[in-house]
This record gives sequence, C-alpha cells and structure tokens, in this order.
Amino acid sequence: MSKTLQPKQPDELHPDIVEALKTVYDPEIPVNIYDLGLIYGFTVDDNYFVDVSMTLTAPGCPVAETFPGIVENAVKSVIGVSDARVELTFDPPWTMANMSDEAKLDLGLI
Repeated sequence: MSKTLQPKQPDELHPDIVEALKTVYDPEIPVNIYDLGLIYGFTVDDNYFVDVSMTLTAPGCPVAETFPGIVENAVKSVIGVSDARVELTFDPPWTMANMSDEAKLDLGLI
C-alpha cells in the first residue's frame, strides 16, 4: 500500500507522477519518455492506483517486454501512489510529432 499519508485528492499526484516519468529514459534515444511523447496519458483513481497508457518508438522494440515494468516501478516510487499498471498501445503509432519542443531541442531537431 501507500508509503505515507495520501494527499487530499488523487489529482494532486499528477505533477509528481510526471516528474517520476521524466526519470525514465528511452534506451535508444537520450530523452526521457515523457518528453519523447511515449506517455499517452495516465489516470489516478480514488484508491491512488495509477493507470498509464504508453507506446514505444517502434512495435518491434527490443525492450517491449521489460520496459513497461521499469515505467511502472518509477510511478510506484511516487509517495502516495498505492499501485500502478502500464499498458502498451501502438494505436496511434508514435511519431516525432509526439515529442515536446524541449526534446526536439535536445536532439537538435529545432
């Protein structure tokens, strides 16, 4: 269960979850998965369970089986999160348009 007292509202966890997601880097591109646009979204329910929808840069990515667990552990490390699940989807497929401007700058694309 939770590591400390829960915040008043589950939505209060959103900034901390984003920060946790930004600690996980794509194994092939030196950008965190949040700014890379691999995170399609996440929800926090009333029990502080986090459900993450994400993709990979390619369906045949060699880390497809292990990477969701890494992301899940990062989310679970957020104080107040009771548990987490990461679901992979390839609909819609990832494109460079998903990247934040910061990621594009880091990679010299703009």
